[in-house]
Amino acid sequence: MAFPRNQKLNLLRLTVLLIVALAGIKFIFRDSVTPDLHKHISKDNDFWGKAGEEKEEANPHNQALELSAVKIMGPKEDTKKQLSKDFSTTEMRLVHLDLKGAAPKVSYLEQVFPLLSKLGANGILVEYEDMFPFKGELETLKSSYAYSEDDIEKIQRLAALSKLEVVPLVQTFGHVEFILKHDKYRYLREVERFPNSLNPHLPDTLSLLKSILSQVMDKHRHSSWIHIGADEVFHLGEGMDSKNWISLNNGDVGKMYLNHIKEVVNFIVNQYKGLQVLMWDDMLRKISVGAIQESGIPKHASPVLWFYAPDFDTEQIGGRQSPPISRPLCPVLLMSFALSRLYDHYSVLCELLPVGIPSLAMCLQTLVNGGFSEATNKKILDVLGFQNIHLEKSTCEGNGAFPGSEIYRMVEQINGQLKESIAKVLEEESAIKGWFSPYHRKHQFGNPRNLENFGSKVLKVHEDWENFIQNFRSQLESIYFPDTVEEWMEENVNPYMDRLREFVRDYREIIRLNAKPKAL
Repeated sequence: MAFPRNQKLNLLRLTVLLIVALAGIKFIFRDSVTPDLHKHISKDNDFWGKAGEEKEEANPHNQALELSAVKIMGPKEDTKKQLSKDFSTTEMRLVHLDLKGAAPKVSYLEQVFPLLSKLGANGILVEYEDMFPFKGELETLKSSYAYSEDDIEKIQRLAALSKLEVVPLVQTFGHVEFILKHDKYRYLREVERFPNSLNPHLPDTLSLLKSILSQVMDKHRHSSWIHIGADEVFHLGEGMDSKNWISLNNGDVGKMYLNHIKEVVNFIVNQYKGLQVLMWDDMLRKISVGAIQESGIPKHASPVLWFYAPDFDTEQIGGRQSPPISRPLCPVLLMSFALSRLYDHYSVLCELLPVGIPSLAMCLQTLVNGGFSEATNKKILDVLGFQNIHLEKSTCEGNGAFPGSEIYRMVEQINGQLKESIAKVLEEESAIKGWFSPYHRKHQFGNPRNLENFGSKVLKVHEDWENFIQNFRSQLESIYFPDTVEEWMEENVNPYMDRLREFVRDYREIIRLNAKPKAL
């Protein structure tokens, strides 16, 4: 689909988020789905709501587009070197590029950045994972198709040309499959069986994170912010080291979490003076305000709210407790567009970026204009080159004229026609059922006179789709690296094309046999 399954009313509701941010209201968030560690954590008044409340389970199909309110604290007045940039009155709209899968080539980002800027974004949150050019002891972490150091520099130059602030994101607790899937770092897992989360008790864990953060920040000297992730630390508290710690500390998994984050944050603020730290909020939602304040984390790090849902309920931000921070907040909105996988390195790819651009454009422009209006719609049509947008049907009318629009159109055809057209030609033809059944194909026999009744039709469908897929592959290869191209084809094209190809192969072979007896 070109758009998430949001109705126009849902898009209008998104504007509430902008209005609230601009008004400076302190957002308080309802509990979300988090790991089982909540069973151990204090049930005092909580950072983002009441303990024990459950958020509606996220729908993976809605995770292609995520809208969050971000609270960024201005730098505290002290003896530290201050950043030259002042975001205290800046309304930031960041697009999150999660590159753990389907990372685009820099040549495509060069085309996309001006488009994002034109649509209203003024920053990008870049989660490199294994696409970063780690070196030395960390070289194991990088993908075979990782960006080069020159690529990283070029990405930042291109972003600057489009007036986009670059914010690197480095996961420092959970979502570290790109680290823990390697044998070299397997011993750092919280639970040996699972590569999701780091063991916070091993000295090597912090040493490794310092090395990773240093390499990333050394290549982002002009960035004013860094995001340390720290969300969804699955299985925290289940490892033997953690169980021992918990038994000596009154079962306080929340404090154990905060201790690790504090070490990470302290390293950053001491190593990079004036750098502002961001982190996802979900793990903080069930930790008491007192524990968070006592940790000292609010002095240096700001929570970023994330939320997956098909619509936005304004009641979820009302009547809640304020976060324990004392510095001014600047209004920041984060449009998070997942280019990668659902949750981790082991899941299938999400939607490709070119296919999601219309959705991204719709949401960015809705935020910029404070709502979805006729003027908003016209701007999107003009920028993307469509004739019309049908919100209720989640479709766009016209070919489009934005970077990657060819892929957008071709994916629509694949999703809407490939499976159906192949099934129709192979399953609805009576001659195939009578004279070219699986039994005929297995034993390689058939009457050419009868086979020719359906052969020309099947061969035409096969030829048309093979030509289409060849062109589509070329378009993908212009934007993506070979691993992404192959994976997308394997998941979305080959299950249907392989069936057609095998049929055509058998058909040609049996025609060639010229009505020989059944093979035994």
